[in-house]
Amino acid sequence: MSKRKPLISGNWKMHHNHFEAIQMVQKLSYLINPGDYEAVDVSIHPPFTDLRSVQTVLESDRIPVALGAQNCHWEEKGAFTGEVAPTMLAKMNVSLVIVGHSERRELFGETDQQVNKKVKAVLKAEMTPILCCGETLEEREAGGTADKVSGQIKAGLAGLKGEQVAGLVIAYEPIWAIGTGRTATPEDAQAVCAAIRQVVADGWKDAADSVRIQYGGSVKPATAPDLMRQPDIDGALVGGAALDPDEFSRIINYRLVG
Repeated sequence: MSKRKPLISGNWKMHHNHFEAIQMVQKLSYLINPGDYEAVDVSIHPPFTDLRSVQTVLESDRIPVALGAQNCHWEEKGAFTGEVAPTMLAKMNVSLVIVGHSERRELFGETDQQVNKKVKAVLKAEMTPILCCGETLEEREAGGTADKVSGQIKAGLAGLKGEQVAGLVIAYEPIWAIGTGRTATPEDAQAVCAAIRQVVADGWKDAADSVRIQYGGSVKPATAPDLMRQPDIDGALVGGAALDPDEFSRIINYRLVG
């Protein structure tokens, strides 16, 4: 079993206005007990319009859940209409930022080079990137998973020092599993996550022992325990199930199942 403290992250994507977000956080807080917080770290990643409201609830009610963002630009300021700077997020006590999510890559054309800029910008703003990687179904069936994932990791971490890499989170999210109801088997997910850790070890030596690697892709309460038992899976990046406080809380306390 991994010695790294698991990180369970809920990505709300483009769901919930700020009133709904407040209700979500309050309901979730009633379902998570102190033992859960001792066993795992939890983060929630609402839309930008909800961040201030969620921050207020977390801080005023002293809920030990980390506030995260779903994306950011790599510049601190400028003529980038519609974008949000890392420094703006940091001012709201955002601590984790998802970078290079497959939907950003596939739907909005984000390149590995842009993802790398964002990783560096998030670190400069003293937040932690959750660097995403993953393959399409076509790439998987063609046996290209290893090349695709390792290439994304190397490009995303290019130019970083070992101490910077050591504190990062990497999320393996096979594109073919996102929102489809299909989930990689625990053994397949473990194999890819172990390969990711080896890529980090090859490039940054000791940093690999500290990097937390999440699995993302239709994670449900029923599948979370077996996934989380794998030695190189240190958490989950949860999409659809994170929109339901009951389901998300059951994923957070996965260790009580079975």
